[in-house]
Formats: sequence, structure tokens, C-alpha cells
Amino acid sequence: MLKIILKSANVIPPFNEPARDLRIQNKPLWLAQRDVLAPYTHREIEVLPSQELPKVNEACLVYRDNLFFDADYLSEFIRQAVQFDHPVRAAFSMDDAAFREHCLPLSVSYQQAGDVYCADLWYYPHGTQQQAEAEPIVIPLLAREIGYYNVPTYMAANWGDLVYQVPLRSLIAIDSWVHIFVADSVFGMFGRGARFEDRLEKDLLFKLSVLARALYEGKQVLECSKVVKIGRNCVIDPTAVIHGPTLIGDNVTINAGVVIENCTIGNNVNISQGCQLMLSVVGDGTFLPFRASLFMTTIMENGMVAQNTCLQMCVIGRNTFIGAGNTFTDFNLLSAEVKARDGNGVLRSSNRPVLGGCVGHNCRIGSGFVIYPARMIESDVVLLASEGKRIIDRDVTYEQSDHHRLKSGYLHRRLYPRPGEVVDDGW
Repeated sequence: MLKIILKSANVIPPFNEPARDLRIQNKPLWLAQRDVLAPYTHREIEVLPSQELPKVNEACLVYRDNLFFDADYLSEFIRQAVQFDHPVRAAFSMDDAAFREHCLPLSVSYQQAGDVYCADLWYYPHGTQQQAEAEPIVIPLLAREIGYYNVPTYMAANWGDLVYQVPLRSLIAIDSWVHIFVADSVFGMFGRGARFEDRLEKDLLFKLSVLARALYEGKQVLECSKVVKIGRNCVIDPTAVIHGPTLIGDNVTINAGVVIENCTIGNNVNISQGCQLMLSVVGDGTFLPFRASLFMTTIMENGMVAQNTCLQMCVIGRNTFIGAGNTFTDFNLLSAEVKARDGNGVLRSSNRPVLGGCVGHNCRIGSGFVIYPARMIESDVVLLASEGKRIIDRDVTYEQSDHHRLKSGYLHRRLYPRPGEVVDDGW
């Protein structure tokens, strides 16, 4: 089957990059798409935003390159799509809790057609020269409600249990950094755990194999190698606690007292003493010094989070340093809704009672900052803590970076300009 990739013209702030180049589940999005589509497609055509859809006479799959989808969703979409003799398009119903609660807020990609919302994923059985309009087909995400603590009414009168609608199948358009958080933590880490539990319930042989492996290795069920996958040349201290489902890459060092719960750890990662990671994605080449804490957080490749820093529900770009003792808060103390910027840069409700912040690529954040919920720090920003400036209560742009006022500021290059921006950094 042919695949036709529609390139999105939008970039995702604060990274100033298109979604296809950002990491989802520790892979560039374009690579994650390619891997899921590999069993179904044999060649591809890329279409620029200014180009029309090419006319072809063979069966083809057409999709926008800002879509994150997993193998479970795509296989079900294709299974249903091939039963039609005319073009079809992926769609969602508002009855789908995962779509309603996590995909639709802050998005600008879905088109409403009657009582359904259509995504940029099509199947043409006889090629794009067919004149028939694509019929929406609703593929349920099979969401289940999963929560982990209760927000007391004295803290937030409009919220009770803090829950997520976790799907067994995933498709989401990446229009905002919040959608990266959803794709990685909610649809990714939580979703992987939900699929594991679902398989345990339905597949007796799988359940017995997990139990047998745990007994053979003398470990608890969630610690056995059937659930915790470890790559080559890894050094793991025996006092570390690692619970699955967890995926650990090659050449990883995990030191004493580390606690890891349902995470994806990339290659060449160093996690020092006393770090705690839960439901997080840690990119290749990341270094976590002692007592760094990540909760439902994404760190892209080659990042560093220094000691005693706590990141909750955050997204951190590549080649970024977060200094010691920083706190990314995730809860609005005045019980007001947490807002974030959508795909058009407009501030809107994130539909989340708690949400951390986002730091772009190539940033340097000094020590001791407190960052308010859902604030963005743009790529290439340097923040130096000083008397009277310890609180980040609004978005920080490149023009507000502290390196501009330093004599040696030219050493910090502008690597991720906004579209159309002319860069003159003195090099």
C-alpha cells in the first residue's frame, strides 16, 4: 500500500519545530509513524502544505504528519477501512471519553462533520482519483478511567477524583505541547499499563508465563524480566526498585536507591542515586543527578535535570539543562482552571485540574526557580536566578532570555528560531 504524508505547516511552541520532528515515546514522531505503518505500506510520497494531493490509482493511506497513532488503533482502522469500496476517514464521537477529555482540548486539527470529529487520516481503496467524498468511520479508543488520588474539595471545589481516560488504542493530533504530555504519559505510559492489565485478564497463558518467570527469577511479578525489559550493557544497582511495564534501553546506568515505576528509559541514560521516576519518558543521553524526581514527565534527548529538582506533568525539549532545586508546580492554588496555548497560540482551558510546564530545546535554567502551572519557556532561553527573580508566572520568550545582557551572551546560539525569523547571533 502507498502512504501519502501531508506535511503540517504549523510549528509547536515553545519548541519552534513541527510536530513530526519532536519526540513521542522517545522517537521522532515521523519515525514512530513509519514503524507503525511498516507492515502495511511499501512506499511513500510527501506532500508539502502548498501542494495538492497527488493523483494515484492504487490503494493508499493518507495522513497528516502531526498525528500520533499506535499499532492497535491503526490495525483496527485498516481492518474496518478495507471493507469499504469508497474512501473513508478516521473519526471520533463525543461519546469517546479519551477523545473528549484529552484529544479535543487545545486542538485545531479536527474537523466537525455532523455529530463526529474527523481526523486527518484517510484510506482510499482505489487511489486518490476517486471522486467520492470520504465517509467518516468512528474507531473507539476503548477508554477506561484510571485515577491515582483525590483532590480535596477545600482545594478545588469543582474537582473530585483526579482521573484520566486511558485508551487501549491511541490517536491524537499534536497541536500543543500538552498533547505531547498526553501522548507520552496518558496514552503512552498509562495506556501501556492498561493494555498489560487487559492482556492479563484475557490471556491465561500470558498470565501464567508472567507468574512462571517471576517464580523462576525469584522476583515480584512487576519486577520480573517479562515486565521490565532491559537492553544491553546496562549497569543497575541491586538496591534500585524497578516496576513494570518498563522499557530500558542500551548502555544505561541506574544507581543506588533509584525508584522507577512504568517508564520508558532511552539509550545511554545515567540515573544517579535516589532519583524517582514514575510514568515518565526519558530520552537518549539524558543525565539525572542524585534525587531528581520525574512524575508523568517527558525529557527529550540529551537533557539534564540537576539534583533536588521536581518535574511533574512537564515536557522538556532536547539539549536542555534544568538546574538544581527547581520546582515546576502543577496546581492552581486559587482553584481556577489551568490554561495553556492551543495550536493557534490562543490561551484556552487545558481541561486539566493539574498540569506542569514546558521548556523548549537548547535552554539553560538556573537553580531555585518556581515555575507556575502550564507556563512555557521558549527554545534557546537562558534564565539566571537573581534577587527578586525566582518566580516564573508567565511565558518566557527568547527576547526575554538573560543571556542577551551578558558580555559572553553570544556564546549561546539561537538554534531554534521561529518560522521566518532572521537569526544574527554574532557567529
